[in-house]
Amino acid sequence: MVPGAPGTKWDPRALPNVRTLGVTVDEHTPPAGVVIGLDVGTTGVKAVAFGIGSAWQRLALREYELDEPEPGWQVQDVAEILGASAEALAHCVELIGRAPVLAVSVSTAMHGLVALDASCRPITPLVTWADSRAAHEAGELRRSGDATVLHRATGAPVHPMTPLAKLTWFARNDPATCARARWWVGLKECVLHWLTGELVTELSSASGTGLLDMTTRTWSSLATHVAEVSQDKLAPIVATTTVLRLSAATAAAVGLGTGTPVVAGAGDGPLGNLGTGAIAPGVASLSLGTSGAVRSVVRTPRVDAAGRLFCYALTADCWVLGGAVSNGGIVVRWAADALGSDAPCSDGEMLALAASAPPGCQGLVMLPYLLAERAPLWEPDIPGAYLGLRRHHGRPHLVRAAVEGVCLQLASIVELLAETEPVDSVRATGGALRAPLWRDVLAASIGRPLHVVEDAGGSALGAAALALLALDRAPDLASARALLVGNELDTHLPGAVAVDPVLRAAAVATRSRLPALVAAYADVASLFAGSPAVRQSGSPASGNDTALQQPDHRRSP
Repeated sequence: MVPGAPGTKWDPRALPNVRTLGVTVDEHTPPAGVVIGLDVGTTGVKAVAFGIGSAWQRLALREYELDEPEPGWQVQDVAEILGASAEALAHCVELIGRAPVLAVSVSTAMHGLVALDASCRPITPLVTWADSRAAHEAGELRRSGDATVLHRATGAPVHPMTPLAKLTWFARNDPATCARARWWVGLKECVLHWLTGELVTELSSASGTGLLDMTTRTWSSLATHVAEVSQDKLAPIVATTTVLRLSAATAAAVGLGTGTPVVAGAGDGPLGNLGTGAIAPGVASLSLGTSGAVRSVVRTPRVDAAGRLFCYALTADCWVLGGAVSNGGIVVRWAADALGSDAPCSDGEMLALAASAPPGCQGLVMLPYLLAERAPLWEPDIPGAYLGLRRHHGRPHLVRAAVEGVCLQLASIVELLAETEPVDSVRATGGALRAPLWRDVLAASIGRPLHVVEDAGGSALGAAALALLALDRAPDLASARALLVGNELDTHLPGAVAVDPVLRAAAVATRSRLPALVAAYADVASLFAGSPAVRQSGSPASGNDTALQQPDHRRSP
């Protein structure tokens, strides 16, 4: 099935991999109105229907894969993503039944890049945020000092994930594609074009490109010059609350009425804050799954003095400061593969093993940079490491140090946020936090009240709430969210995770010990800084034998 093709209709037999979940207050009384949050992410798409004024929900999920055609490349087929989106949306509509759909609102993964021809057909795969091919280009900008200027202007740290760095890579390495490209767009533009036939982006997704001027809310002439792209090849920017209309072709394919309102929506990260209710001053949102992130809301765009945080839009007067880490719960899966026994080990088994090690791991610290890291350093070339390793350390210490290392990274982002805006409490979501060890170590590391809340729709809920604001059905974001979950932001909030004083002391001690641990390796670096003398085995160490003793300064190929 081609998504949105005229005359096509969703066929349940075509959906073997769609997982659905339905929740309702009364099966026989559908809500008076429904808003669908369409959350198109990196590994799958969720279409979630929310009943207005109740806890009624329906969910359809379709998953897809990341491809790695070259080392470090992480790409996806746009047609596959749109096909999965069509299937999930159609299935969700089928689950809704008789309830009227007021709007579809869109959340998408940020930082992707794809080239389109003049007919808006993709001529490249979607180059996702996880793609690191532009590491050299990003590194050049950081070493030159230009990255600081760009970050202050755009709010996006210079990193291989950003479209700015990716465009620079294409300009230098693939001029043929640049010559063919009529448009350079992200995932949001592709989804909105499929839904409505219009090629536009919105302020939130644009703010994650590294190409937006935060002050003027238009494409930055400085950034586009650096990226070697003409601004007329970038899509027009609209407000996140802009209401578009569902095209006849897509409406027929998914079972909705032609002209159904489609709200432009925002990026998945900022919408995650809205979904968890972390939009009040002093409240940060933390997510911890395979990767992780910490964000808090500010009313005007800004960046921190050290250049460690991003600033992305949710609406024109609601922005999020924060940082994302590439290495979250994935470190436990790595530990299971690398440190487990010959028999397969589950994450739960590895966490049980880790819990048997003492807090602080008897001096062992892990820098968990297994994947190219993002916040707070934005230096993807720094590799992971174990520091303080001694003979008495075993597998339990190694696994626990990985968990503690991730939590220290997230805590460092919380501290950076607190230097810009007060952080009084943290609302946390994510699959990793179902494990007590993750919850306890994280609470001890951040040293602030940590409330683990149900995902309750996550970015899809945020998108649906944004739709109610766009349709003038709510006066503000908090009220819009309350209409979909049945309570205000602070009602029925779970109690904070109790901070174990022993774990807290261990976290503080580890953090204070890190500078000395890292500095201790300076002598090791100096030991290998020069090229050693080259000798042939068994040859005399004669001072006159200069051919053997002269360092070889030639570069290895």
